[in-house]
Amino acid sequence: MVSAVGPWLDTGEAAVLFAALALATLGTIALFLVACTAAWRRRTTTYLLVTAAIGLLVLRSLVGFGTALGAVAMPAHHIVEHTFDFLIALFVLGAAYAVGE
Repeated sequence: MVSAVGPWLDTGEAAVLFAALALATLGTIALFLVACTAAWRRRTTTYLLVTAAIGLLVLRSLVGFGTALGAVAMPAHHIVEHTFDFLIALFVLGAAYAVGE
């Protein structure tokens, strides 16, 4: 079914992984578009930070696809994903802090 996968992934697992990645990517893209609309309407730091955090979730999904396809090495995958996790947490905390101002 899926032939172009990373060396750590067999074909059966690949189908399930790609389905999960596709659903996650479509969901986060939809959420990102809603967040962009809200940020455009409100034009506040809080909305901008939340939108940036959701944008990083979209990028995380794309890195996941790259890893599953063998385009992103597993060590790079982990560094990028954990960096995104840190930035997402930072943006969400920044948004929560900005609400109090």
